Amino acid sequence: MTTIEPEIPTIGHVKIVYYGPVHPHWGIDKRFGDDAVIENFRQRVAARLNFVPPHDPQFRRNKERVIKDAEREGIVVEWDLGFDDEEVQE
Repeated sequence: MTTIEPEIPTIGHVKIVYYGPVHPHWGIDKRFGDDAVIENFRQRVAARLNFVPPHDPQFRRNKERVIKDAEREGIVVEWDLGFDDEEVQE
């Protein structure tokens, strides 16, 4: 028996930008959505990514957690790491 999960409507959109090795490393910019919802999401993302640069092995796991969190919330996430994501070594 196949279970079909209901599609969650999109309620917001954020762009996550890696600024480089200088603090702050990450920018989480709202494109659209409720301010309170986006701010709560921004705090969770910042906690996951704050001290983890994209070349750190923990980054890939944390990125997947951010993506799953966004999917549950109905938030579209756009990533700008400053380079092609495939360049990151595992």
